[in-house]
Amino acid sequence: MEKKNRVILALDVTSRPDAMRVVKAVREHVDAIKINWPLILAAGPDIISEMSKVKAVICDLKIADIPNTNRLIVEQAMSRGASAVIAHGFTGDDSVKACVEAAKGQVFVVTEMSHPGGKQFTAPAADRLAAMAKACGARGIVAPATRPERISDLRKIIGKMEIISPGVGAQGGKASDAIRAGADYIIVGRAIYEAPDPGAAAKSLADEVRGSV
Repeated sequence: MEKKNRVILALDVTSRPDAMRVVKAVREHVDAIKINWPLILAAGPDIISEMSKVKAVICDLKIADIPNTNRLIVEQAMSRGASAVIAHGFTGDDSVKACVEAAKGQVFVVTEMSHPGGKQFTAPAADRLAAMAKACGARGIVAPATRPERISDLRKIIGKMEIISPGVGAQGGKASDAIRAGADYIIVGRAIYEAPDPGAAAKSLADEVRGSV
């Protein structure tokens, strides 16, 4: 995954033709496509392979199981061309290490979720989850653009690891605020894929990010 535009598209659509249309429209203005269960269940796991031929794919499976199951899930995603996966950390360091080993380090660990409910359970444990992600050798963490001050706090814990930050757009987070707070990439979904011109929407966000660096 290159670091050119610093924008990751969260493509939460449920139609393969619609997904590929959007990917082709935005590919010059985003650095990766993050896909989740809605699209994988609707289009089948081969959508990972098809999409990875156009752009780097992050499989946001929110992996959260025992180590052996985690390993099996990650192996399936990576064998289909995923560049990275997203896993939860609350299952413990043995489960996170299983993901990291299976993905050869290409794992982003969720520390604090971006929606209001994220304050209930993930936020109180976020610092410990970030420290664990670092100790386990993960590539980076997921931290909320909706609370940029938390990005700054978590950056102090993880050092030079990468931060990918969801919540820009429909959830109210600002791209420039997240980048200034220390995020490496912003994650944007509906503000791009529901736009009349997804390519133009992605370009606008990439331009905003460049202007804030």
